Amino acid sequence: MSNLYRKAEFICNAHTLAQLPEDAFLEVAFAGRSNAGKSSAINTITDQKRLARTSKTPGRTQQIVFFSLDETRYLVDLPGYGFAKVPLSVKHHWEKVLESYLRERKGLRGLILMMDIRHPLTPFDLKMLQWCQDSDMPTHILLTKADKLSRGKACNVLQQVRSELKKLNYPATAQMFSSLKKQGVDEAKVVLNQWLDLEA
Repeated sequence: MSNLYRKAEFICNAHTLAQLPEDAFLEVAFAGRSNAGKSSAINTITDQKRLARTSKTPGRTQQIVFFSLDETRYLVDLPGYGFAKVPLSVKHHWEKVLESYLRERKGLRGLILMMDIRHPLTPFDLKMLQWCQDSDMPTHILLTKADKLSRGKACNVLQQVRSELKKLNYPATAQMFSSLKKQGVDEAKVVLNQWLDLEA
């Protein structure tokens, strides 16, 4: 089923919940701080260079972006939270939209939460985890940019994050990920396949 991810296609952008596609299919959403490498991770998982827009300017994704895998499955790119250089009113708008999306979207099977491995569990990340817990939303964390640390240090961070999640009672799983080195792609797809009812 890895080939299915390569077939991912852009469907639409949505600025409000009313603009979302019909809530009748399975979907997995990708979320994270603006500089956590969210769009790069989506491109790496789908083995496409330009599916999700990447930029050196954090916060370029300011809409909910839907990509189809087939007729009944979506990947969803959520706006990067905590993005800089936008008015406070825009930040508040997206906070409300994201919270409502997580709570109300019936087809949403899980959330892939991106965190820069060098700066995990920021206040924004913890807020997102709280929303997921309140919504009973399965959550899997990608500790992105793992290539920026030595293998030993990256493994230590992963263990620290898993320990902190357990301490905070957040039922989330976590792994290392690197778009540059294509590290952790198969592990992430195992989770996606499970949530999207796909064969391995």
